Amino acid sequence: MPAFRYEAVDFGGKTHRGMVEAEGNRAARGLLRARGLTPLKVMVVSAAPAGRGAFGSRLGTQEQAIFTRQVASLLTAGLPLNDALGALADQAERTYVRELIGAIRAEVVSGQSFSGALSRHPRDFPDIYRALVSAGEHSGKLHVVLTKLADYIENRNALTQKIKLAFTYPAVVTVVAFGIVVFLLTYVVPQVVGVFTTTRQKLPTITTVMLACSDFARDWGWLAALGCIGAWWLVGRILARPGPRHRWHAWLLTAPLLGKLVRGYNTARFASTLAILTSAGVPILRALQAAGETLNNVALRENVEDAISRVREGTSLARALASANQFPPVLIHLIRSGEATGKLPEMLERAAEGEASQLERRTLFITGLLEPALILGMGLMVLMIVLAVLMPILEINQMVR
Repeated sequence: MPAFRYEAVDFGGKTHRGMVEAEGNRAARGLLRARGLTPLKVMVVSAAPAGRGAFGSRLGTQEQAIFTRQVASLLTAGLPLNDALGALADQAERTYVRELIGAIRAEVVSGQSFSGALSRHPRDFPDIYRALVSAGEHSGKLHVVLTKLADYIENRNALTQKIKLAFTYPAVVTVVAFGIVVFLLTYVVPQVVGVFTTTRQKLPTITTVMLACSDFARDWGWLAALGCIGAWWLVGRILARPGPRHRWHAWLLTAPLLGKLVRGYNTARFASTLAILTSAGVPILRALQAAGETLNNVALRENVEDAISRVREGTSLARALASANQFPPVLIHLIRSGEATGKLPEMLERAAEGEASQLERRTLFITGLLEPALILGMGLMVLMIVLAVLMPILEINQMVR
């Protein structure tokens, strides 16, 4: 039974918006009239890929986690899938989410599988999400798979949030420090030091340098800003090409400090994704392909693609991933142990947890170094500006004495 999105008014003139299920447009209007509403607009909820109706609209990561957790809880409680989706559509706060769930429910009611209905919305539900749902449907344990999937999404969101919060303070300090320095150079230094230029007094070297920097910032600062923006755009265009992007990503894996962060973040995502896929019964080749798509680093992704070819030829997963020597040795050892004991999903989960913990510690360590370094750098810049202003005053005092 298709779902219809409606806009109607009651006898008091109040506008009502929502969704209703009916056999057709005429039946939907009849249901609205039976409720005492006068329909203004009645449109079938499209099953086309989401985001077409509202520019830029899509399901957020937090909303995806909440949706998955709620569906898993309702299915575990014994509620049929179509009823669970109907309940979630009724309580959705955002219009886009309500219409998205309504469209999925309409597909399920019409006989489509849950994974098939999700495939109509690739912007909101990526390949790995649909692959897990499909595996759960085929195994008859959809609620178990959705529960693990909800845990995976929540852990991924928590890790990303921790990294963002750790770098927020250094970013704010950098922006504030840059703004203060620009203000001092473009306004304070010319106003104060300009008094001494009229006295034809020989200015100290540091004051002369600061005046030159001030003149440059006022006269050519806008051009320098445009140059930085243009350079950023040019670098982005260059890195969009496959060759430079691969070399850049390969260098990132070996960069001091930053390389461990990039490697750890991608490894944690890869291991946790592969763990949940293999535990759900997804074939190893399909699981490797889906887990590789979650990697942001092109060099690591190519390593996984090469590993897929090697595994297809009969090589063990641990040896295939270790061929390029790009993944951490701990992950390789745990995978080798999991293959030997038949507990690959458990070992992958342990590897993902270990990499996530190390990534969090490294992030806190780097940000712990950045914070005092930024404060010290800002203090030195302000000190130089203060000296550039005070030294001419001190020289005048000495001349008066």
